[in-house]
Amino acid sequence: MRAMKKQTTGKSYPIRHYVKVMLFILFSVLVVDCFISFVAISMVKQQTTRYLQDTANMYINRINLDFSNINRYMGWTLANDEIVKTLNQHYPSDNEFLKANSELYKRFSELQKNYENDYNFFIYLKDQQYFLNSAPTNLIYPDYLELKKQILFNVQDESTLEKYYSKWSPILLNDKYFIINIVPYYESYLICLISTDNLISPLQQMDLGGDGFVSLIDHNGGVLDHPGSANDNISQSDEEKASFLGLFQTRTTFSEPFANAAFGVKILIKFGAFEKIMIAQLLIMLLAAIVACALCGIMVYFNILILRPLKNFSYSLTQFNEDSKPLDLKMNKIVELEYANKLFKNLLEQIRIFKIDMYENELEKQKIQLDYMKLQIKPHFFLNCLTNIHSMAQMHMFVEIESMAISTSNYFRYLFQNGQDFVKLGDELDHVRIYLEIQKHRYRDAFTYHINQGDGTKQMTIPPLVLQTFIENAVKYAVSRVNEVQIRLEVELEIEEGEEIAVIRISDTGPGFDQETLHRLDSGQPLDQTEGNHIGIMNTVQRLVYLYRGKADIQFTNVEAGGACVTLSLPQLKGAKP
Repeated sequence: MRAMKKQTTGKSYPIRHYVKVMLFILFSVLVVDCFISFVAISMVKQQTTRYLQDTANMYINRINLDFSNINRYMGWTLANDEIVKTLNQHYPSDNEFLKANSELYKRFSELQKNYENDYNFFIYLKDQQYFLNSAPTNLIYPDYLELKKQILFNVQDESTLEKYYSKWSPILLNDKYFIINIVPYYESYLICLISTDNLISPLQQMDLGGDGFVSLIDHNGGVLDHPGSANDNISQSDEEKASFLGLFQTRTTFSEPFANAAFGVKILIKFGAFEKIMIAQLLIMLLAAIVACALCGIMVYFNILILRPLKNFSYSLTQFNEDSKPLDLKMNKIVELEYANKLFKNLLEQIRIFKIDMYENELEKQKIQLDYMKLQIKPHFFLNCLTNIHSMAQMHMFVEIESMAISTSNYFRYLFQNGQDFVKLGDELDHVRIYLEIQKHRYRDAFTYHINQGDGTKQMTIPPLVLQTFIENAVKYAVSRVNEVQIRLEVELEIEEGEEIAVIRISDTGPGFDQETLHRLDSGQPLDQTEGNHIGIMNTVQRLVYLYRGKADIQFTNVEAGGACVTLSLPQLKGAKP
């Protein structure tokens, strides 16, 4: 009795105590979460800024290297290349001049390919008054004329020429900014030009925030490109404006000059999304705190009358599946949950019955489709056989008619006696041989055929009449009286992921598929059957889809040497017995 009394005694607390503890814990969690959010956002911002700066510096270094290499190449060409000397020694109409100019064009075209064709190269010979591009150019003609005009003017004015003398500088052509470099040597000049948009397009693809931008600036800080943003002229004070609670800056700007150039790049990163995320998170947490406080007042009341019974009911629902029955709940106080449990059990039973009915209806529908397509295929070939016999009768080929009649009899005996969905591959190949022999009686030496069957494929199963459909199509469209056609049928056994697959290739040396038909077959589009053509192919494709449920593969191609080729990859289905 004393032990029992000791176990049952314990300090009890009122509900208000637990509510206070819960509010204290909730407030502490809010403070810690706010601090973690501020620190996480600050770290992400710093890492993002560092990543963008490193990316921009890598690109700027690459541009500096490109500038240096191009400048050095143009200077060496002017000073040492015999091509330039030849150009200065002849007139533009001379053959030597034309050959030298063509060779110079080839060299700079190869150089241009190393820079993704963004750079444009030009040459100006002052003595001959000759100005022309030395590589393919992407300038429009008005810009080309403006460039030529400014080059001729700058060459005459030495003070202006010093501005561009072997130094990459901005130039304005028809209200569009370009970067130019003029390398002189005596009276010869090589010019390199690139659009400012092409120069900074990789930097513009970086994610700089909703209001961030990147642009080229001159030595005075003026913008040389048009990024299409309204934030081009953001003041320095606005860029350094502190964000929420003074802990974050909304913008980060850094500039970097190019080497041996009169311009640089300016990048502004806008981190407005971070502050919005933080404010939204605080609002959500404040709302959660309010809701939690409200729930504390009614928690005890609903815990006894609602939460516990609802928890039991939810657990019962998780036990439901297609093979088990719902648990019976005994709830004396909540009649609605008991009624819901009964309704749910009835609904589950109805769903089971409905799924069974749908499955049986789908099987019946597929069986009807398969039977219908078989009936379409049988009369199709039967009419072709009668047409062949009629043609032989017109040519008085009585011996051939007798042989063909026997072959046709054997052919249709196999056809009509076989009502199964799958047959042995060996039997189907014998069936194809009979069909080809029937056609040989009609066409004689118009075609030859070869059937190669790999080891282990004789007992494999395939749907009946599949091979005959494509063989018939080859005879119909490939065989002619002009040239002898070869028809080949090859069967191989392949193993993929432990599964046996029958790979069947049917090819001929005829004209092959026309481009429109080949395109529709490759894209899975139906062929035109209004005039009775392509019925066998389309029916066979549909049969394979139904029987193999998308696992079979059919490829239609044209052989390079001429002719059509159909490749069937048919997996061996379990339970597919002849």
